[in-house]
Amino acid sequence: EVQLVESGGGLVQAGGSLRLSCAASGFTFADYNIGWFRQAPGKEREGVSCISNNGSTYYAHSMKGRFTVSRDNAKNTVYLRMNSLSHDDTAVYYCTAKSADAYGCYRPDYWGQGTQVTVSS
Repeated sequence: EVQLVESGGGLVQAGGSLRLSCAASGFTFADYNIGWFRQAPGKEREGVSCISNNGSTYYAHSMKGRFTVSRDNAKNTVYLRMNSLSHDDTAVYYCTAKSADAYGCYRPDYWGQGTQVTVSS
C-alpha cells in the first residue's frame, strides 16, 4: 500500500519557521519525484516545490529564498524547511509522488493526507 505521511505542521507566528516531513512507503522512493502542494481556504491548490529523484529542486516564485526542499533516500523521507513565514502561507500542505519517468511533479501519482500550517499575524 502506498503511503505518504506528512508531519511537522502546526501553529507558528509570522516570521517563524517550520520543517515539514513526508515519510513515504509502498513504492520505490528513489524512482519518484516528490512534490509539495498547498491549499489555502477558499483558494485553489498550488504547487510549492518539487525535488526530482536525482535531487534537482524547483520552487514556486513566492517560495524561492524562503523554502528549502531536501530528500533522504535512505529514510524514504522528504523535508520542506519553511522560513520567514507569513499569514499568506497558511494552508494545508500536501506531499505528492510522481514517477521520475515523467518530468516534474505536476499531476502526481500519489497524494498524502496533508498537514495544516497556520501562521498567526
